[in-house]
Amino acid sequence: MKGLVVKNTGSWYTVHADDGQKIECKIKGNFRLRDFRSTNPIAVGDRVSIEMHSEDTAFITEIEERTNYMIRKASNLSKQSHIIAANIDQAILVASVNYPVTTTIFIDRFLAVAEAYSIPVCIAFNKIDRYNAADKATLEALIRLYSSVGYTCFRICAAGGEGVDSLGEQLADRITLLSGHSGVGKSTLINRLIPGLELRTGGISEYHRKGMHTTTFSEMIPLPQGGYLIDTPGIKGFGTFDMENAEISHYFREIFAEAEQCRFDNCTHRREPGCAVLTAVDEGRINSSRYKSYLSILKDREGSKYREEYE
Repeated sequence: MKGLVVKNTGSWYTVHADDGQKIECKIKGNFRLRDFRSTNPIAVGDRVSIEMHSEDTAFITEIEERTNYMIRKASNLSKQSHIIAANIDQAILVASVNYPVTTTIFIDRFLAVAEAYSIPVCIAFNKIDRYNAADKATLEALIRLYSSVGYTCFRICAAGGEGVDSLGEQLADRITLLSGHSGVGKSTLINRLIPGLELRTGGISEYHRKGMHTTTFSEMIPLPQGGYLIDTPGIKGFGTFDMENAEISHYFREIFAEAEQCRFDNCTHRREPGCAVLTAVDEGRINSSRYKSYLSILKDREGSKYREEYE
């Protein structure tokens, strides 16, 4: 029997079987011994084969080949990865200028991983109703930056509904991963997009201005306009995984474009003479925050720990 993994609670997986049943499954014990470098060998969005062993016991025995997946370094700083979701058409990164702050380094790391696995991304800047004049200026600067390198950006207020209809049009008939920090309003946004769902929502710590987790597991939720949203727990940091130094510049669109003019084919864009990327940074054609994010991923590959400022 085959089906689609629609929920992952850690030890149990809900599989929507092709015959319409929803079946709670576990992984066979030896399944985890295969050559996986992941904390979760099966992810929401996976197509799987299952075997029924009794009326109330089923096991996942095989994963079909994935078209893509979104991955990050496991949060315990081990050499393992964590697969966020598989077989997705696009990702929406929900960000906020404040309440809590989403840094450009976090945004850029997410975008770089999505580029590596050929996943289109839109950025939804939420909580626009709460921004003061300085926050609004920052918002517009961020939208100019990310629009200039080819990412579609939305200004939304999930609580009040502003901009949500336009975002909803982007989701129709697609499988969309929804991601971002805890507290940026993912659950509120899903409740706005799917009336009657009533996911539990949380606020942020006003002292630390950081979000508090409300989603504790990943789940694929059908949309009224067709397609699915994959709701995921909030991500504190985004450690990159399995990127080679020579490839990292490929995942920053504007750096990759300028790199064609570098003197050396193996230029790392840090100190080399004749580096077109360094010239572009100096001349403002590459934003300094994007270049800083590129350097931060290089440091990951050189063994630096994933630090707080990269959140």
